[in-house]
Amino acid sequence: MLLINDIRADKEGIIARLAKRGKDFTDLVNDALTLDDKRKATQVELDNVLAESNSISKAIGQLFAQKKIEEANAMKAKTGELKENSNTLGEQLKAAEAALLEVLYQIPNAPGAAVPAGKSEADNKIVLEHGEKPNLTQNLPHWELCEKYNLIDFELGVKITGAGFPVYRGKGARLQRALINWFLDKGRDAGFEEIQPPILVNEASGIGTGQLPDKEGQMYHMEVDNLYAIPTGEVPITNIYRDVIVKEDDFPIKNCGHSPCFRREAGSYGKDVRGLNRLHQFDKVEIVQLSHPSNSYELLEDMSSYVQSLLKDLGLQYRVLLLCGGDTGFASAMTYDMEVWSTAQKMWLEVSSVSNFETFQANRLKLRFKNSNGKNEYAHTLNGSALALPRIMASILENFQTPEGIIVPEVLRPYCGFDVID
Repeated sequence: MLLINDIRADKEGIIARLAKRGKDFTDLVNDALTLDDKRKATQVELDNVLAESNSISKAIGQLFAQKKIEEANAMKAKTGELKENSNTLGEQLKAAEAALLEVLYQIPNAPGAAVPAGKSEADNKIVLEHGEKPNLTQNLPHWELCEKYNLIDFELGVKITGAGFPVYRGKGARLQRALINWFLDKGRDAGFEEIQPPILVNEASGIGTGQLPDKEGQMYHMEVDNLYAIPTGEVPITNIYRDVIVKEDDFPIKNCGHSPCFRREAGSYGKDVRGLNRLHQFDKVEIVQLSHPSNSYELLEDMSSYVQSLLKDLGLQYRVLLLCGGDTGFASAMTYDMEVWSTAQKMWLEVSSVSNFETFQANRLKLRFKNSNGKNEYAHTLNGSALALPRIMASILENFQTPEGIIVPEVLRPYCGFDVID
């Protein structure tokens, strides 16, 4: 959530940044400022009434002490009026705060200075490409390879649960587990503390990281207990720091964690959802960082480089995209996507996103640190996939296939215990 003081200090600049998303947010910004004016005016009025009430209460006490009972009782009638007035103003203040919050929840994060303007993925900027597209003598899509080598059973998942819930088996399950363990070990070696988070979160956690109230329709909701299945490990890991004041000297705070992720993906259809391309349940290793505002964009570049190092170690050809404003997530100020080329499908597969949220999540989370002047200041939050398992699995199966079998990347062989899937 954008800070109302930042909007007030640079209204036109915020509107210009938001316009990079391909939409005009002027009316919402103006509504937020108007509601904040009303909130502040109500707060001032309430403070004045409370101050007057306190003053009269002290005077009544003095009158009683002086045995001036009649005068004291006369003043007590005034305190009753003030109490009723303060209750009314208190309710008005709550309503003003709720109305302001409702508008602020509708305003996405303002894209950073480097983010290109644009409305869709067609306007994203290619930052770099690494490696060469594989030249395959056999060119089967991963769902056919999974059937051929009995690695993942999509139809069995449909029987047990429904479409988008695959069953990994045999060497497919072992390769999946090898990837998870390798990603976590690499994260530990890079200084990330491993977290094993809950996979269900409460409403406050969803609001804290920006999934609610924006994406209710994309999350699995358990209505009886009002809990949500996590769409990403970012949600529980970042919420570790909700309502926390961290130490400035502890920056950067680095966490990573593996979790299953659940997304309804309502409205998804077509060739892009075949096989592992788009699932309702999948595994992912997430990296999360808390940063001092002064160097969060340096850390974003570091996180991008870290994810790229994983792809290089796996021997996968990839490219990096800087997302345009219209394709950047609601809560993000700047996002890089990493994509691997699928020769079999003739398309790029997104395997990771790394994002800087600036203070957008921290404001919702009330995640702060005490700066050098002793004042509380909002931290910056960042996260990224390192990596998402389904499309990495698809990329390995497709890009390392041969007529004799699928070659396992060398770094994974000690983890899975075999060199070839045949």
